[in-house]
Amino acid sequence: MYTITLIPPEEKDRLAARLMPAVRYEIKSEIYGCCIKLLSDDPVLRDTWQENFYAMSQSIRSHGRMFVFKDPAYPPDTVLYEPQARTAFLFNIGYYGWIKSLALSLTGDILEDEHGIFSVHGACIDIAGNGLCLIGISGAGKTTQTYGLLKHPATRIVSDDWFFSRMFGPEILAYGSEKNFYIRQDLATVWKEYSGLVKADEYDRNGRAVADLRWVIGKGRLLPLTTLRTVIMLRRDPADRNTVQSLNPEAALALFEKNNFFNPHLLVSSPYKAAIRKRYMSELLGRTTVYEVNTIGTPAETQRMIRSLVAVPQEI
Repeated sequence: MYTITLIPPEEKDRLAARLMPAVRYEIKSEIYGCCIKLLSDDPVLRDTWQENFYAMSQSIRSHGRMFVFKDPAYPPDTVLYEPQARTAFLFNIGYYGWIKSLALSLTGDILEDEHGIFSVHGACIDIAGNGLCLIGISGAGKTTQTYGLLKHPATRIVSDDWFFSRMFGPEILAYGSEKNFYIRQDLATVWKEYSGLVKADEYDRNGRAVADLRWVIGKGRLLPLTTLRTVIMLRRDPADRNTVQSLNPEAALALFEKNNFFNPHLLVSSPYKAAIRKRYMSELLGRTTVYEVNTIGTPAETQRMIRSLVAVPQEI
């Protein structure tokens, strides 16, 4: 995993001045209303980024910037961030999943400070107008179960990895921000419906690729937003034979705090940030129904369990 170091404005200015002559591509993208600019010399990253995010007009000034370069002066997986100017420097990061997550985190840093809109590192599915989010640490089965739910035509997807949410009266609204999703090559080994979504030679060295799900589930099943009603927290603990339990808001919030809000990509961690995240998450968990699901069974067994909680027909 990469490390994040906060840097002062003077260091940001020095790095930007040094890197600007090497920039070949400046790409402005719209991520939930924010203009995030990618600066890099990597054509593969340029293409992947443009497939992943919606384009922003070049006449719009950027709200945040990301310099992404290979540089022998820095160790692998180095992230430097200047929070005042919302500028990140990513050095020697070969995994696109981290790059796109840091772009979403950069957007979240802007939105939570200035607009009362918060990041949730999780998937968001709509079921007949009711939003469900799946949250958990890496390896708990979030991606597998998300795409399992999408096998049924009654479900629609807002996001498979990261969404933004805000209060609107008594409701919690959840918004997606990615044009296409970064999927795993082994997804088709669990759910055969997703085989052939991406050509074998288009996957990167991490076995992932940006894919347009519209070809599989249809254009009408990708939604920009939903109203969040249910939260399912996934964990995998073979030592515990309990598979499902309902959580009250206090117990659920304690798990979020213990696991750093289930988000390893947060750029800034401070008492101020922790307080506003805790306050928002407390509201979110108080207005939704929360379950914890232990994914110790097969993917199909866990999928049936989740479907029984959210009233999705059981055919798998």
